[in-house]
Amino acid sequence: MAALGVRLMGPIGIPELVLIFIILLLIFGGKKIPELARGLGAGIRNFKEALHGGDQGDQKSKETKGN
Repeated sequence: MAALGVRLMGPIGIPELVLIFIILLLIFGGKKIPELARGLGAGIRNFKEALHGGDQGDQKSKETKGN
């Protein structure tokens, strides 16, 4: 199939994102989606902090407590 130019797992485009959003809206409802997005954002933020070293965050909190 690759010779025919068919890509089985290509990048996600706008139509796919709209479809995913509609499915999420049907499953969770309009009120729950912002809460899920906040939780996802916090999880991603914590993951990035862990990758870059959690020591930097500890130093920042110590500096703000000292002032």
